[in-house]
Amino acid sequence: MTSNSTTPLFTNHSSRFSLLEEFKIRGWTALALGALWTLGLTIRRQYSGGEELLACWERHQQVILAFWHSRILFMPFPYQGHKACIMNSIHRDGEIITRVIKRFGISAVRGSSTRGWMGGLKGMLEAYRHGYDLIVVPDGPRGPRYRAKPGILQLARATGAPIFPVTCSAAWKFTVPSWDQLMVPLPFSRVRYVAGSQIFVPPDASPVHMEEKRQELENSLIQITNEADRYFV
Repeated sequence: MTSNSTTPLFTNHSSRFSLLEEFKIRGWTALALGALWTLGLTIRRQYSGGEELLACWERHQQVILAFWHSRILFMPFPYQGHKACIMNSIHRDGEIITRVIKRFGISAVRGSSTRGWMGGLKGMLEAYRHGYDLIVVPDGPRGPRYRAKPGILQLARATGAPIFPVTCSAAWKFTVPSWDQLMVPLPFSRVRYVAGSQIFVPPDASPVHMEEKRQELENSLIQITNEADRYFV
């Protein structure tokens, strides 16, 4: 993964936590970093369907990446763009994620579809103006699972950037019994990354057209996720 900056000018002011909460956050951050670095060194990557995405990066064209919440642990590793920014939730889990992904060259703004959305949206638009790719988890932060929310379409309409659905799966993994059925790859596993076709949202898209694009994104993510999962069956 490459990035020239991890602390952009648009970073939102982080929430203040009690001393006990800060201790917990630092502990979980250290554990997560250790686990991800181990995975990054040992997993064996395979790629499918990423030609359009790679071509955009070769042209230095900014993009919006979209993937399901259940695949979030896989996604720092294959990023090959210039620099990226994601919207994270304001609560403690979001703070842990923010600190972890910073070590992978990914910046964050605060907000989610359920809390602080307008501030997060403004932060993402400012990140785009600073040359960042945007990363959106359309069924986060709390689901429903595999249901794309419309916020990512608003970003695409405002920026003109193409949305690329991306996903992954692993040969050796276990699934956490959480709302998203979080998939955790095991060390030395084969991991297959799949990218779908780019999706454009015109600047004058009507509400009906926006819903059509939302369904297109949701269907594409479901399709490529099933494709990735079936590869290891």
